[in-house]
Amino acid sequence: MPTLFSQILAGELPARFVWQDSQAAAFLTVAPLTPGHTLVVPRQEVDQWTDTDSGLLTHCVTVAQAIGRGVQRAWDAPRAGLVIAGFEVPHLHIHVAPTWDMSDFDFTKAELEKDEAALDDAAVRLRTALRELGFTENVPAER
Repeated sequence: MPTLFSQILAGELPARFVWQDSQAAAFLTVAPLTPGHTLVVPRQEVDQWTDTDSGLLTHCVTVAQAIGRGVQRAWDAPRAGLVIAGFEVPHLHIHVAPTWDMSDFDFTKAELEKDEAALDDAAVRLRTALRELGFTENVPAER
């Protein structure tokens, strides 16, 4: 059975994509810890990061690094946080978010973002930052 993320990657469910390539994609989470909180997800369905092929994991972390640079730039954040938790959806995903202190990593504070305009704005800001950083070929057009 396809995971929620497989359905998003297949275009069966909506998402605000900020990165796409042949191995992975990145899209904003609908339950952000901070504005710009993004998930990097491999196209291959793999549940746990420890079971992932090292080449694919390396690629996903490379994408996460690019996203991290983008969120730092777009929100003028001192850090880009990275977390691999793996409890929410049984499909490897790397959380990348602009962070200002350790409290930004508290997943109990994540709430469903009901303001669609805020998510749209975050997607535009991050896509713009990624293009400015030279990642144009992997940044999809605004939708």
